[in-house]
Amino acid sequence: MKTLIFAGTLASIFATTAAAKVIETACNRSDRQDSNRAVCGCIQDAANLTLDMSDQKLAATFFRNPERAQVIRQSETSRNERFWERYEQFGVTAQEFCSTG
Repeated sequence: MKTLIFAGTLASIFATTAAAKVIETACNRSDRQDSNRAVCGCIQDAANLTLDMSDQKLAATFFRNPERAQVIRQSETSRNERFWERYEQFGVTAQEFCSTG
């Protein structure tokens, strides 16, 4: 049932917006052992559900520079705090829909 809801939501997102695949591209270019096209595509789908394009561009930089994520997370600016809340939701969504285990 979750898969059908997720697929329906994705279809409506893709029908109304042109999705730049910044997360998917960063994931595919990363040297992470568990990265592959299917997983990276799924992670992009989760990003499309939870992050706007600005958030996606920032999150994509974390694949190249994981330390940047730590800096953003520890930042005390309200902008970064709000981003981090959305980023955490993205992580939960990606894990729920993209987990292979």
